[in-house]
Amino acid sequence: MALPGRTGLPLEHAFSPHDAELRTAAPHLARRRFLTLTAAAAALAFTTNLPARGAFAAPRLEAARITEDPFTLGVASGDPLPESVLIWTRLAPAPFEADGGLGQQRVEVDWEVALDEYFFLTVQSGTVTAYPEYGHSVRVDVQGLEPGTPYYYRFRTGTWISPAGRTRTAPPAGDDTASLRLAAVACQAYHDGYYTVHRHLAQEDVDVVFHLGDYLYEYAVNSAGGARNYTDRVLPEVFNRETMTLADYRLRYALYKSDPDLRAVHAAHPFVVAWDDHETENNYAGAVDENGSAPEQFLVRRAAAYRAYWENQPLRAAQLPQGPDARLYRRLHWGTLAQFDVLDTRQYRSDQAYGDTPHAPGPESDDPARTMTGDAQERWLIDGWAASSALWNVMPQQVCFSQRKLDLNAEAKMSMDAWDGYRACRGRLVAGAKAAGVANWLVLTGDVHVGYAFDIKDDFDDPASATLGTEFTCTSVASGRDGVERPANWDTYLRANPHMKFYDGRRGYVRVELGRQDARADFRTVPIVTTPGAAVSTAASFVTEVGAPGLQPA
Repeated sequence: MALPGRTGLPLEHAFSPHDAELRTAAPHLARRRFLTLTAAAAALAFTTNLPARGAFAAPRLEAARITEDPFTLGVASGDPLPESVLIWTRLAPAPFEADGGLGQQRVEVDWEVALDEYFFLTVQSGTVTAYPEYGHSVRVDVQGLEPGTPYYYRFRTGTWISPAGRTRTAPPAGDDTASLRLAAVACQAYHDGYYTVHRHLAQEDVDVVFHLGDYLYEYAVNSAGGARNYTDRVLPEVFNRETMTLADYRLRYALYKSDPDLRAVHAAHPFVVAWDDHETENNYAGAVDENGSAPEQFLVRRAAAYRAYWENQPLRAAQLPQGPDARLYRRLHWGTLAQFDVLDTRQYRSDQAYGDTPHAPGPESDDPARTMTGDAQERWLIDGWAASSALWNVMPQQVCFSQRKLDLNAEAKMSMDAWDGYRACRGRLVAGAKAAGVANWLVLTGDVHVGYAFDIKDDFDDPASATLGTEFTCTSVASGRDGVERPANWDTYLRANPHMKFYDGRRGYVRVELGRQDARADFRTVPIVTTPGAAVSTAASFVTEVGAPGLQPA
């Protein structure tokens, strides 16, 4: 059953697999961050998806009484299907206040979808409710649209009208679509610089943008915005602490979405989003955080982070978290041209081997029982490949898939947080791709704050072995600050990894055009993000041909 207005939010609440651990955490909540038994009980009800007394019974606020612009966080769309697309906004007339300036009242919001930017040709419209229980976020899974068609959308409440967004539907299922233009971005630490990358990407002619994680960082942001070094504003002290609670995470999303360039890129293109670690906590693995906290305590934090993520992203009701668990991995299609298998490499993974420090692979990291994806996601991915009829099988995910030696030693160290720390799991995926006959395999990666282009090898230690696919890492939007074209380890990495065909340390994004004959990737970079306004240029371009995997300079 759904709430009125086709929001797609379930009224029935499923139990989380972690319910027992979360109940154990209730005393810790009461001691550490909540001042009353009532607040602790409400928090536990939230984390286990057992609705607190009075949930969804919030009083209604007459929209005409809203005196400040409630659309300060912009609009977004996501996960385009042939006949539907998800549109999103979140009401916050006072975005830097915990309740967004709307208190605990529900608000009616009108929406409309049109074929033209002036909304003369409206094709769908309706009314939804923004509930305080969901941070006054609004999402509509707009059905009955024409496949392969661009649309415009907007929201209205009272006298306020949101900015218009532009989105599109996917081509019809089975359609032999000729081409697709996509972009991939990741890692946008607000405190590391301006979103110049997003400003340029908003102007690109792409069909869809994949955000591969680290949309938000849990770290404190000082009053000057960190490296942004504001002189025209002072950020509230509420941001100058690490995010721990649902209120903390909601406020941090408000800070990030207050950036005009981030709002612009969301309004310009539909997004397909997936989290990495920082949306919750640095380098967490499943129920294990980096500080050695008790799992039942960390899962309460993870529940808050996952809930805030869903509230603030253009995701369907199927991705609504159940306590600290959420089914984020999912599959999208673009006619017969491409199948996108979007992975979650954080929620189900085994803890990093060797204390999560760079280490040569060994018995601990190579234990076959270790997993990056969890058993269910691994089976889902391999079965999806076996059933795929797409020309290109694209795997958007978070951490480096290809082997990446960090030095020139005979027993080179590798990252234990990346797939090099989970080689048995990677080997099973490689075997699954080969068994399924995946001929045109493309991996999209974020995380590392640099741009890489890899040939995916059957045996990474044998340069003469077969090339099975291609991996592009998209560098970062802002994380790592300005960066340089050739970092200090540039020569070492290229010598240690012959399958690494490109390495650039600047900020930017990767733009990919998939066609029936080949795929072309352009690495787009900016020289600086600590001051706004830098120009964008193409650092390098590569082509990989259909049926003949392997990167060639374009």
